[in-house]
Amino acid sequence: MSASPLTDEQVAELAEILDRDLRGLERSMRVTDEAMRPVELDQTAVGRLSRIDSLQNQGLTRNLQEREQAKLGLLVAALRRLESGTYGVCTECGGGIAFGRLLVVPETPTCAECAP
Repeated sequence: MSASPLTDEQVAELAEILDRDLRGLERSMRVTDEAMRPVELDQTAVGRLSRIDSLQNQGLTRNLQEREQAKLGLLVAALRRLESGTYGVCTECGGGIAFGRLLVVPETPTCAECAP
């Protein structure tokens, strides 16, 4: 495995971005969790379309929750790589990950060549 191609300044900048993204995601996840609470509908007061809308919204919220969980896993893994000194090194080929790629997707574990 090769050493990270990043300078100390680049690592510090990316660490700030990862931390900011993690805090923002945690705020978003709290809102999503609130939206996932079961909705009690008064069947006599709410029309059929409103019930359908409510069910659709819960489905969309569930999808959002799944995406947030996946992003959380990637962010936590990136922060672990940062702590271990392997951040910026592709987990697939061991080569360096370009700084520009990390600026766009700071949680990415792979270089552009190994990306799915």
